[in-house]
Amino acid sequence: MKKVTVAKSAGFCFGVSRSVDMAQKMLEEGKAYSLGQLIHNDDVVNTLAKKGLTVIDCPSELPEGERVIIRSHGIAKSVYDELEQRKAQITDATCPKVKKIHEIVSKAGENGRYVLIIGMRRHPEVEAVCGWCGDHSLCENVQELEDLFAKNQDLLDKPITMVIQTTQTRSNFTECSNFLKKICTNAEIFDTICGATSMRQEEASKLSAECDAMIVIGGKHSANSVHLAEICRKSCNNVQFVNNADEIDMDKLSDAVNVGITAGASAPAWIIKEVSNKMSEEIKIDAAAEEKEMSFDEMLEESIKTIYNGDKVTGIVVAITGTEISVDIGTKYSGFIPTTEFTDDGVKVEDAVKVGDELEAVVVRVNDVEGTVMLSKKRLDAAKSWNAVEKAVEDGTVLEGVVTEENKGGIVVNVKGIRVFVPASQSGLPKEAEMSQLLKQKVRVKITEVNPGRKRVVGSIRAVAQKERRERAEAIWNDIEVGKKYHGTVKSMTGYGAFVDIGGIDGMVHVSEMSWNRVKNPNEVFAVGDEVDVYVINFDKEKRKISLGYKDPAENPWAKFTAAYEVGATAQVKIVKLMTFGAFAEVLPGVDGLIHISQIANRRIGKPEEVLAVGDVVDAKITAIDNDNQKISLSIRALSEPAPAEAAVEVEEAAEDALVYEVSAEGEATGEVSED
Repeated sequence: MKKVTVAKSAGFCFGVSRSVDMAQKMLEEGKAYSLGQLIHNDDVVNTLAKKGLTVIDCPSELPEGERVIIRSHGIAKSVYDELEQRKAQITDATCPKVKKIHEIVSKAGENGRYVLIIGMRRHPEVEAVCGWCGDHSLCENVQELEDLFAKNQDLLDKPITMVIQTTQTRSNFTECSNFLKKICTNAEIFDTICGATSMRQEEASKLSAECDAMIVIGGKHSANSVHLAEICRKSCNNVQFVNNADEIDMDKLSDAVNVGITAGASAPAWIIKEVSNKMSEEIKIDAAAEEKEMSFDEMLEESIKTIYNGDKVTGIVVAITGTEISVDIGTKYSGFIPTTEFTDDGVKVEDAVKVGDELEAVVVRVNDVEGTVMLSKKRLDAAKSWNAVEKAVEDGTVLEGVVTEENKGGIVVNVKGIRVFVPASQSGLPKEAEMSQLLKQKVRVKITEVNPGRKRVVGSIRAVAQKERRERAEAIWNDIEVGKKYHGTVKSMTGYGAFVDIGGIDGMVHVSEMSWNRVKNPNEVFAVGDEVDVYVINFDKEKRKISLGYKDPAENPWAKFTAAYEVGATAQVKIVKLMTFGAFAEVLPGVDGLIHISQIANRRIGKPEEVLAVGDVVDAKITAIDNDNQKISLSIRALSEPAPAEAAVEVEEAAEDALVYEVSAEGEATGEVSED
């Protein structure tokens, strides 16, 4: 074995990673339940079980009121309803891409369309999708699809909607969709294969064609892992499908020169690492064996070979002095590197390199008389960095560097020793901002231009920030739901509210959602740059709009009022406003009630000012509560002594002129009145 290549896309997909993270957060607060195995990997399931996650097969096994997580495969609507009936505390980790399929088939059923599902029978994702359909059929491949239509000719006249399991192969989707297009004139075909799955399958196909043997890591009941093994076997005769490193048969790899490794969406990184390490150890053993087989003549030739300027060599540090580092490069020459190459930024040489370290360097000058060769690690690193920068232009790789300079046109970023110029317009800062604020900061740069002749490199910080913001925004849209909480930053203010960045997208907090008390101007509550905790009130994915709330629902003054008072109760109230028809009084902060003029005293009065003044604190009886409109009627008169008979007649006449008032959602009366 000479080489081991691990597929870049191997391992956890977004949906699986998300579900495992959600489960681990649940377990931080105590034991919980999983409806079915969280993912198709026994090692991960066992690890989570040790932390307190119990796997159950059906809702009836869940103790009433307990916490349960729905795995990334999703569940049928009927199962979800059953969990709610058991008063379960549900954490829904259904993959957003799977949930999208649920929405498609549910809408199709509502519109009277017949649903075709292409996927693996008895797979939990497929069973869940079926649970969101009306009339539907399930086929695993194009042959079953052809048989279905041959036996059910009436389907040809029906409107058809086709979806496919997220982990199916691209070839299966193409074959089924092509067949459906030929025979149906009213078919909707949705490509619901996960993008990560397609990428993993394409990479596995290419890698297996280049390797003598393939290791596919995944559970035997994992659909996407099974498909990976099938794809690899089409191009490679030596394929092992394993759960972990212990299951690898090394004897079957004895004749393989190049070995490839890929893994399904449920394979964690640590298992992939174990398999990779096992392969790497085998390579070291083979290399050591080959080294021992070198003849004495070969070793002698290797030790006395001539070195030339520009050669790249590898050596071991054997000594360190104040001026140079001695390196054994395995030849008749004694190599050395000036210590200044390691101490440019004030770093101590002993912190940068140690005796026994292996170094790569380039030959700068050969002294045959003294038998020494001057080496440079910095020049070799610069050459490697230049190659990395050139490659970054082609594949769009993002590089990291430190801002070292500011000039009129922008800034200079040091990326692995390469000067990268970033124009001011690409710095990510506003037009009038000072570029100096970026000095000495670590930044991520996309290389946009390389001129080898002039050794000029141009990059963009802004492009990286925009791409990452789009990715964060997409993640939020995939996971957003009413009531979900976010920690955000106030980005801008308007007269009617504030825009808050919740990690990639902006949502609006309307002035009415900032406080339970009346807010005239958003600046009374927020300032640009404030970090705030908000929650989603509603959202529109199509229009890309989100309405956010800031005020704490638990502090709702009307809820506090109704919990503390009822009709007939007496409350100590504060007079806050006098009108011709009566007085408004604060019962609780944020909740006002109206004392009609006829209810202020047990005698007839011309104006409320004759008895009351703003700021007075009086006792009043609650005579009516309108929960729907959040109105309160108060009476001081009801608590006072009965008036003489003739006065009572006057009060009754006045009551005929009683007024109806409005109270706002914040609990404050608007002052609008009309005759009763």
